[in-house]
Amino acid sequence: MTFRFLLLIALLFGSITTDAQKKSDKKIIKRLKADINFLASDALEGRRAATDGEMKAAAFFVEKYKKEKISPYQPDYVHPFNFVYGKEIANSTALSIDNHSLKLHTDYFPLPFSGSSSSTIIHEVYPDILEKDNIWLMPLYNSKEEADNAHFDFEKQMHDKAIVAQKQGALAVIFFDNYGAKYPPSFQAKSETESVEIPVLFITHNAYDTLLSGNNSTLEFSLQVNINKSERTGHNVVAMIDNKAPYTVVLGAHFDHLGYGEDGNSTYRGTDKMIHNGADDNASGSAGLLQLASWIKSKKLKNYNYLFIHFSAEELGLLGSKAVVKQLGLDSNKIAYMVNMDMIGRLNDSTHGLTVGGVGTSPVWGQFIDHGKKDFKIHIDSAGIGPSDHTSFYQQGIPVLFFFTGIHHDYHKPSDDADKINYKGELSVLKYIYSIVEVMDTRPKPLFTPTKQTLVGKTKFKVTLGIMPDYTYENGDGIRVDGVTEGRPAIKAGIKVGDIITQIGDYKVLGMQTYMEALGKFNEGDSTTVKIIRDKKQKTLKLSFK
Repeated sequence: MTFRFLLLIALLFGSITTDAQKKSDKKIIKRLKADINFLASDALEGRRAATDGEMKAAAFFVEKYKKEKISPYQPDYVHPFNFVYGKEIANSTALSIDNHSLKLHTDYFPLPFSGSSSSTIIHEVYPDILEKDNIWLMPLYNSKEEADNAHFDFEKQMHDKAIVAQKQGALAVIFFDNYGAKYPPSFQAKSETESVEIPVLFITHNAYDTLLSGNNSTLEFSLQVNINKSERTGHNVVAMIDNKAPYTVVLGAHFDHLGYGEDGNSTYRGTDKMIHNGADDNASGSAGLLQLASWIKSKKLKNYNYLFIHFSAEELGLLGSKAVVKQLGLDSNKIAYMVNMDMIGRLNDSTHGLTVGGVGTSPVWGQFIDHGKKDFKIHIDSAGIGPSDHTSFYQQGIPVLFFFTGIHHDYHKPSDDADKINYKGELSVLKYIYSIVEVMDTRPKPLFTPTKQTLVGKTKFKVTLGIMPDYTYENGDGIRVDGVTEGRPAIKAGIKVGDIITQIGDYKVLGMQTYMEALGKFNEGDSTTVKIIRDKKQKTLKLSFK
């Protein structure tokens, strides 16, 4: 057999392989498009945690795993979890003016920091007269410029005035929009503003025009207000390839998004109610997880078990991943490593920038970063703690990797749609991730190494404490510590997981807002004290921001 003939055979085989690969890639891209288009469709209304849209997405994943013949985990695919997130207005809340009943949210709403009234308050109000033992009726804005200012802090303004009214003996305070604000106030469910003792409500401009404008006579107000903690149920989806191996690999991606932006985490500043479809964040990662599961199943990787988890309530503070870690007892005794994908759908065709996080959590990860450099310009983040669900696993002593193609203009906006996904780019990211998983299937359980927390440019503080707050803790008596970072002020002061921080220096901590306000009072190098509750006992610890 001549060399020329052998070369011809090799070239022909290579051509056939290339053509087959192209057909396979097209098929996968078609599948990714279909999956992302469904998950990011208006029919799912933004997949907000604990909604029908979330449940439709969960049912979609279940059907996909059934089709792949990948089994549920213990014993169902769907794993519900309960959580408290923010506040909600009770159905008993009501307001009427001169026997005209106002519509909640359309005509008025109570502020989230409002005190409750256990019984209906009926009282006559004299406009422009603020007296003790009366309901105070007050304009919110001092000028049209204030009303049209997108940065006007309406909640702080109403809170500050309500405190004054409370001290002066007001029974309740009702603010009204006297100008027709360009950016009108809305109920902020996740508000951390300290509660007042008296009811505080806001009346819209239309209701003001109809019932209050130009009215100089006495008015009879009837109101009842009740603000409750918002208790909700989210749903994680968990599937497993059980190879009866001693250790399990977790591959995960969150699938929840912002709904209509009700939880206050949207960057959209328009006034129209719009669905946030979250194609990149994180339909891209969710669809990618399905593809990885399909590859692992078809390639029959055997040396580890493989757990595929679609997390909910990530957007509310990693609540789904925290819940599933606790529910399933996922720790370093069972889990070899964890891979997380969050926003992998916007690979830039020019820069090919890909962020890989968690690289410092095991010494083995470095070899794979080099492997990826031929296809991507890789930005390395060594930290195990980051703004996504891998954090919940790192805190259990598990090596993690986090893949992310970057923030963009459509982040947390209604414009994050499926037609903006770079499907070829996402496929290349998925192939890279799979290549790591495939090689790791031949390797022993990777060694875990703790990392320092990196500051990711979102903080506005001169100092940090170095804790991971428990966002599910809503008791109003401080913030609960869910994790502490090596080498940071908290751990040096002796703060531990489970402690409740109630005061930093002279500044009381009631929740996340007051915690952030307290941190803002200190500079690097300052020393003070921190008060905590541990095992129902108060302790005072020395704290240094050096």
